[in-house]
Order: sequence, then structure tokens, then C-alpha cells
Amino acid sequence: MEEQAKVLRRTWAEIHLDRLTENVCRIRCGLQGDCRIMGIVKADAYGHGAVPVAKALCRAGVEQLGVSNLEEAIQLRRAGVDVPILVISYTPPEEAARLAQYRVVQTVVSAEHARALSGAAVAAGVQLTVHIKLDTGMARVGFLCHEETEVSAVAREIADVCRLPALCAEGIFTHFAAADEPDDAFTQRQFALFMRVIDTLAQDGITFSLRHCCNSAATLRFPQMHLDMVRPGIILYGLQPDGWMNDAYPGYLPALELKTTVSMVKDLQASVPVSYNRTYYTPAPKRVAVVPVGYADGYVRALSNRGEMLINGQRVPVAGRVCMDQTILDVTAVPSVGEGTVVTVFGRDGAAVLSADEIAAWIGTISYEVVCGINKRVPRLYFENGKPVEQLNYILP
Repeated sequence: MEEQAKVLRRTWAEIHLDRLTENVCRIRCGLQGDCRIMGIVKADAYGHGAVPVAKALCRAGVEQLGVSNLEEAIQLRRAGVDVPILVISYTPPEEAARLAQYRVVQTVVSAEHARALSGAAVAAGVQLTVHIKLDTGMARVGFLCHEETEVSAVAREIADVCRLPALCAEGIFTHFAAADEPDDAFTQRQFALFMRVIDTLAQDGITFSLRHCCNSAATLRFPQMHLDMVRPGIILYGLQPDGWMNDAYPGYLPALELKTTVSMVKDLQASVPVSYNRTYYTPAPKRVAVVPVGYADGYVRALSNRGEMLINGQRVPVAGRVCMDQTILDVTAVPSVGEGTVVTVFGRDGAAVLSADEIAAWIGTISYEVVCGINKRVPRLYFENGKPVEQLNYILP
């Protein structure tokens, strides 16, 4: 690991795999019976690194994985991940042969999509396992069913799809649009529509072994909706879907911390402009530190003159504009800062904590975007019980 440490002295992310395991255990404790967990690892496992995270989740007992597209599924298969993988959105029908080759479960988003997928599978001589996606309130992909009056027609349409050749309809699911809002009326409405379609199909003799609808928020809030499987995403990584849920559902452990180091320290007199466009002038003599992290690493420009980082357990403010590759910090109040001093962009430094949620609040977004935005030039270093066990370097693999 010494060579890895040398590579990581610029800016790096630390991912604690044992925290992922603990988060899976917490989720499991809230489930009943044989309810399964589909761990969502799309978008490079929310910036945490898809392959190491997927393997850690499987070791922790997660039965299935969910990805956004076929390429993400193939990446996991080529890395030796063997559990069922569902592509939770659209895949072009002409990819039927590759779906079968890599044993990937495909979402069917419409009758037209199903017919084309069936035709392509028949032509390729393969059988595909599919899940039916029902749109009960997101207005994204899926069979449209936003009203009670649409249930019967949608059920007939899905029944026809389930009878198509070369498709095995193993599952049916929907996605909640507002499960992280304190008012649960819309989520209850979505769930009722979902169950009405399922019940109507059952009357026609069509049933599914996997019915699922719960994202992270619903997994925590609505145990009566867990059905056969839940699909947690953000809580796997120790973050909550919305800020109000931090107090309501404590104990989830953020798996990722972003670190950098001081590359230079300098003393400035009063009235010195700092960084691009002179948006900050030193109000008095200041000591500043330059750190090699910028918006090309995922520390977005909107944090200019607004963000903070942690040095030696203390918060220090961003001074001036965040650059593509560097950011300047006011370290006047922090003694003993020098070249090579470790800086926590977000995470824990001693007793001090600066969370991805807090960074998100500063720039008007959500923690999902903060962690997903960490650029591929930032190496990921994986820890178990405080010890480094693996490194993911996209530039120098």
C-alpha cells in the first residue's frame, strides 16, 4: 500500500467498506420474512466505485444489484459479480443477445418496448428475464398509470406483454416520487395504484415472484410496502434521502470521505486579491493554503467564497473562486499548517465533521449529487477496519 499512498497524495476518496456492511445490516434489521435487498450501484455506486462496492455488498448479503444501463451491468459481470443484476431503465431491443450473454435482467418500460425486445430475443435465439416497470407518479419510463381509471387497461396491456415469447416476466415494480417528503399522501396513492394493478393481473392468472417499490426513503418509512424486495440506494452509502430524515433514522454511517493535501502556504497582506476575478480581497493580513482540489475533481465552483474544509480538526473557509484544479483556503486561525498537511474536504477530522449534506445545502442541491460528482481522476482508496485494502485508480488502473 506504500506505492498507493504515494499516488494518493494529491486528492483522494476514502471508502470504508465495513460501514457499507453495517448499513446493510441496519437495512436488513428493518425487513420482515424473506424480503430481499437489491443494492443500487448505478452511477459508479454513487461515486464510490461500482466494482469494489458491489463485491462488498454481496459479501454483506445483498441478494441482487440494480444498475442504470447495460454497460454498468457488463462491468460488474466482467469483474466476477454473479448475483442477479437488473437494468432499471431502458435498453435498446437490439441488445437482447448481450442481455442474455451477461445474464442481465431487463426492465420493460412499455408494450412497444416489450414487443421489440421479444422480437429481438426470438431472432437471437435467447430467453430474457424481465421486470415490468409501472409509472404510478414519476412520469418517467414505465406503463402509465396515474389514475384509478387507468388500472384495467394497463393491466390488460401488461398481461399481453407477459405472454410474449422469449420473455420471462419475473418481476414488477414502480418508483416513488416523493417518499422522502414528510407528507406521505402521494406515496400512499402510488402504492395503492401499484397494488391495484398487481391484484388485477392476479385475477387474470398473472403473478410475479418479485414485487418491489421501495427506494431508500420508503425502505425506512413504510415497512408495509416492502413486499418481496426493497431497492435501497443512498442509505447504503450512509447518507439520508433528505435532511429531515437524519434525526428520524440515525445510525447510518457515511462510507466516503474526500481528502486532499496542502500544496503551498503563503502569507498575504491586507487588500490582496485572491483567485480568479478578484471576488475576494484579504480584509486583513492572512495566511492562506492552496489545496489541489477543484471543480474538475467534483468540488464545484458554486462553493467559491462559501465552502469550508477541515484542517487539524478545525473549519477553514474557501477564499475566492474555486479553480478547475485548485482551491485556496484561509488558514489564519489554524496553526502548524504546512505543505503536505491533510485536508478533509468532507468527512471526519478528529471530533469535527463536515458532511456531504452540508456541502449540498451550501449550493442548493442534494448529497447524491455531491458524491456522484467526484471525478474519475480522484483515486478511491478502500478501507476495512481502518486499514487500506484496495485502490481504484481510473487514470492509472
